[in-house]
Amino acid sequence: PYDPAIPTPESRFGFQVGEWHLSHDKLVGYMRALAQASDRVVLQEFARTYEGRPLMVLIITSPENHRNLETIQAEHLALTDPARSAQLDLSAMPAVVYQGFSIHGNEPSGANAAPLVAYHLAAGQSDEVRRLLDEVVILLDPSFNPDGLQRFSTWANMHKSKNLVSDVQSREFDEVWPRGRTNHYWFDLNRDWLPSQHPESQGRLRVFHQWKPNILTDHHEMGSDRTFFFQPGIPSRTNPITPPENQTLSARIGTYHAAALDQIGSLYYSEESYDDFYYGKGSSYPDVNGGIGILFEQASSRGHLRDTDHGPMSFAFTIRNQVRTALSTLRAAREMRTDLLDYQRRFFLTAREGAAKHPVQAYVFSEPDDPARVVRFIELLQRHDIDVYHLGRRWQGPSGTYTPAEAYIVPMQQRQFRLIRGIFERQTEFRDSLFYDVSTWTLPLAFDLRHDPMPKSDFRPEMLGEAVTDPATLLPRSNLSPARYAYLIDWRDYYAPAVAHALLKKGLRCKVASRSFTLEGNTYPPGTLLLPLQNQALAPQAIHDLLASLANQYAVRVRAVGTGQSDSGVDLGSPTFDNVPLPKVAILVGGGVSGYDAGELWHLFDQRYDMPVTLLDVDNLSRADLSRYTAIILPGGRYGSLRGLNNLKDWLRKGGTLLALENAVQWAKSQGLLNVETKSRTEEKNSGRRPYEKLGPDFGAQLIGGSIFEVEVDRTHPLAFGFTRERLPVFRQGTLFLQPPKNPYAAPLVYTEQPLLSGYISAENLELLKNSAQTVVGSFGSGRIIAVTDNPNFRAFWYGTNRLTANAVFFGGLIDGRATVRASRNGRNGEE
Repeated sequence: PYDPAIPTPESRFGFQVGEWHLSHDKLVGYMRALAQASDRVVLQEFARTYEGRPLMVLIITSPENHRNLETIQAEHLALTDPARSAQLDLSAMPAVVYQGFSIHGNEPSGANAAPLVAYHLAAGQSDEVRRLLDEVVILLDPSFNPDGLQRFSTWANMHKSKNLVSDVQSREFDEVWPRGRTNHYWFDLNRDWLPSQHPESQGRLRVFHQWKPNILTDHHEMGSDRTFFFQPGIPSRTNPITPPENQTLSARIGTYHAAALDQIGSLYYSEESYDDFYYGKGSSYPDVNGGIGILFEQASSRGHLRDTDHGPMSFAFTIRNQVRTALSTLRAAREMRTDLLDYQRRFFLTAREGAAKHPVQAYVFSEPDDPARVVRFIELLQRHDIDVYHLGRRWQGPSGTYTPAEAYIVPMQQRQFRLIRGIFERQTEFRDSLFYDVSTWTLPLAFDLRHDPMPKSDFRPEMLGEAVTDPATLLPRSNLSPARYAYLIDWRDYYAPAVAHALLKKGLRCKVASRSFTLEGNTYPPGTLLLPLQNQALAPQAIHDLLASLANQYAVRVRAVGTGQSDSGVDLGSPTFDNVPLPKVAILVGGGVSGYDAGELWHLFDQRYDMPVTLLDVDNLSRADLSRYTAIILPGGRYGSLRGLNNLKDWLRKGGTLLALENAVQWAKSQGLLNVETKSRTEEKNSGRRPYEKLGPDFGAQLIGGSIFEVEVDRTHPLAFGFTRERLPVFRQGTLFLQPPKNPYAAPLVYTEQPLLSGYISAENLELLKNSAQTVVGSFGSGRIIAVTDNPNFRAFWYGTNRLTANAVFFGGLIDGRATVRASRNGRNGEE
């Protein structure tokens, strides 16, 4: 029986769930109606997407629990505090379940199941539902990815026929690029739980840590010819930091899913295909936070009815399986309630014990030459409920001296001990050579921060200074006095490109130093920007006011100077200062281009540097007026026979800068734009027979799905302006290895002799990577081609290498042609 006062989904939508794909606005409207009608439901909006759509969670439990919700929440959080948790009576505590749907927008059965699950809980009058609501607090997140869901629902509905078409070749099942999987900037939000760079993830983490759920479900879809998957995943690929009991409890919960699907005859499987290694996914992030993460993967109909290997599959069928397993999760949570609560209590108790015994007692980090990167890193740590302190005492670590004025410390003895390990530790040995996602993500390397583990022998309580409560106060504040002669802008600051663009856009002339110098007692490295006062489009006072405002807005350090004569090194009027042109950037997008890579670039320029960029579709390249752009970026992708190649060549000949990333480098080489040679494995001798079942693992072991390596940096090169050390961590996916060019000036970043810092790589590939070129600069006519084998903007959290992209755009055209490898006049590789 259901309460007739609670509106059904059909009464609000005007159709039964599954007949049409729900748009996000309809989903939001229904959830608001439920909250208004039911005393079991409270709706909270916790964030807004880039496109302004609300992200919300429904707190669903019994009316009595709602009346005591603050107490329930406080007691539940006390389970994470070993000093208080022993006194808690688990038999009287509700379990907490976070149910999340469709983080990939074009995997819509989860989000379309959400209103049915919510209605069942809000309106159900059975004894089973009442017992459930008495003993469980449910946090129901109906759409992890509103922007992607809206994009996909529009596509699916606009191609629906009155007479449903199941032919897989129908356009209904073939979304146009970039498809609805991702958020507004084309990021996969299911990889963002740990990096947490987007508003969807940041808001969701606030809710997560306000409750510390015992179970979090993550409802997905997979290939249409599959069946239904639920965790556990492949046992050998579980992160070793995760306690083994986590997988045992996951398997127990799995028996409830099996029983629920058995009742309706749905096929399913478990312990195959997926893993619990990368902590940045929704199904694995809870595992390092005292909960159980559960991944559901439903074979996708993609539209409304689709032919599959198992017969015609309707959208309604996919929704039904998601509803069944959402409810079986809740049954498991109720019946396993005390076991789950006890596991959570012991998780944090053993974390304290493990921290006390661990040989590393803290991690110390610092980057005085770029405070913004430090602040962004601290903010990330705090989003994960990790305590950060100022360093209380001077300490000599393996990487050098850390001082209290500049360094920060993360002690291991706190409740997030395991997550701290997952963030800071490096790993190069693995039980398995296959990974569903990346094999490493060591975050201080991603931010290129100087950091060291502090051993137990060095750690003292006085090493902890004051806690960092508001990281924004650590950013430099400008007190810029008016200059008599010029201003010097520190390019080492992360947001310096934003300041440079704003100045150039105002018509001001900026120059960049190609050599270091000392002036008025301060030393300035190559890459320092010079803004003279004279012969400018604005008066000196207007320049001061603008620059002071920009320096505060972007936390960029600026000095006013009263002379152009240096104490040592070049003077400010030296010809070694080059004029910096206003960058006008286009990013190639569309079919064949990696939407992830393109989105990372778009996000970098739009959100971080406040620079407008043109998203130029590859289909329009042949007729586009490329003279509008100073730089064109080719993200990773498969370009094939790109229409418009001749237009691109003409633009290059006239002086354009082309930035080619990852496998776009191979395409540029194949088209004669870039004169480079690749390194490849020699043909192996027959090593005997192998079992057929080893085929996939053998080939998969030669992939580089995501690892961290070290390169040597020529910091005098324009592409390396602003880097603060000679060694730089870089993130690599893929097996494109470049021979160092014969021109000794043309490869400013080269892999070291021992390049592996963290992650998996086969021994064969490691040999190829050693001493190979990471970045090569080529010439085509008057233009420059900058080839980077890696992704310097990976998932928006690789702050440490973003400046390689910025430098290519701002300074690529300034690179001396003698420091490049040249293509021939006809576009074939060779000497011009």
